Amino acid sequence: MTTVFEETNISRAIFRAGAPAMFGQLTTLIYNMADTFFVSLTREPAMIAAVTLCTPILLIIMSVASVFGMGGNSLIARLLGESRERDVRRTLNFCLYAMTASGVVILLAGMAFLRPIAALSGADAENMAYTCDYLRYIFLGAPFIILSNGAVHLFRSLGLIRESTIGLALGNAVNIVFDFVFIVLWGWGTAGAALATSFGFFCSTLYYLFCLVRAERSGNRLIALSVRQFAPEKKMVLDVVSIGIPGALITVLLSVSNIILNNFIGIYGSNAVAAYGIAYKIDMVPIMLSVGLSQGVAPLVGYHFGAGNRTRMAQIMRMTMLYGVLMGAAFLAAFCLLGTQLAGIFLHDAALTGQAGAFIAILGVSAPMLGVINMVTSYFQALGAAVKSLAITLMRNAVLFVPAVIVLNSVWQLNGVIAAQPVVETVLALVCLVMYAKDRAAEQA
Repeated sequence: MTTVFEETNISRAIFRAGAPAMFGQLTTLIYNMADTFFVSLTREPAMIAAVTLCTPILLIIMSVASVFGMGGNSLIARLLGESRERDVRRTLNFCLYAMTASGVVILLAGMAFLRPIAALSGADAENMAYTCDYLRYIFLGAPFIILSNGAVHLFRSLGLIRESTIGLALGNAVNIVFDFVFIVLWGWGTAGAALATSFGFFCSTLYYLFCLVRAERSGNRLIALSVRQFAPEKKMVLDVVSIGIPGALITVLLSVSNIILNNFIGIYGSNAVAAYGIAYKIDMVPIMLSVGLSQGVAPLVGYHFGAGNRTRMAQIMRMTMLYGVLMGAAFLAAFCLLGTQLAGIFLHDAALTGQAGAFIAILGVSAPMLGVINMVTSYFQALGAAVKSLAITLMRNAVLFVPAVIVLNSVWQLNGVIAAQPVVETVLALVCLVMYAKDRAAEQA
């Protein structure tokens, strides 16, 4: 059977690379929704608000994995295209050791500054205790959160796509089971939700380490876990970090923008935060599927770039963006028609359900744009164009988003704050198309 990199049919190659990544992102989303669902059974808006407020902090921790996971993914794919197996082994080892060390540092820092971090995330007197409970167990699991999320990207670049998906599914299944045990059976609330999350990542980390050891012992020439293979060279470290940091900043700045958003929504009370939290969780379905598609296909783009096959690379880009836009359009239609019903799965108050349903319809407007934005961002990451990838990230979450929130809040109050996302995504999709067209024209010149 041909590898995904050798697949001649473009649609089949996109499906083989993108579908497992999309499934992995979907399982991650399911566990995230499970946290919210089981916490919502307490019928306590302050708890739901606490989970919403902690989500950006969890994403920031995950972003550290992106530095070495996405950075390593991009470099390894290009090295494979150039048939440089020795450098692949060293890059993989560097990324694994760096993620482990980073996780320990975050664990110690998070526990030392727990309450200030909770306050920064937007927690108030009503939900501070619940927020601290959640963050405490998230920080304790930081090393496993980082290793698990980073390994997903590294495995994809090595061609271990099935293993990367199984690891995600395993961790998320464990999380959902223990959500039920800790929250429903034992009544641990937000602390139980966070503990279940960290334990799920712990289990997936063990699985990924098992896969690496097994692959090495079976003779996989791309994997050598010996400490002697840990020989980071300056150029290799810079290549990983220069791509990984923009990738991580996507998550960091998204989290920062969400913290800003939560603070603005908090003006309107915990009920508004809870309604937005549910709407955002549901809107994460098209977001995560789009991210999965673009991240899954990115190694294909990087491989053909490294091999010098620009025509093939362009064909993959065009087809993937088309699929992403069509998928987003389907979600927009579903959110407009079924927003209130979807919110009703998590909320049991009629007023809150109606408000969340309206938010879902507004947020859904941005869904078709994601197919363009995420794929163009992954394209520049795959090519090693760190500056352009960073520019998209900065425009999305700082240059455009913060002013949009401030202006729309003053014009349309709470609904205006929610509408900031689709407004920004629409503008940014047009910018990304222009950037991609210019890059292609420069290559062909």
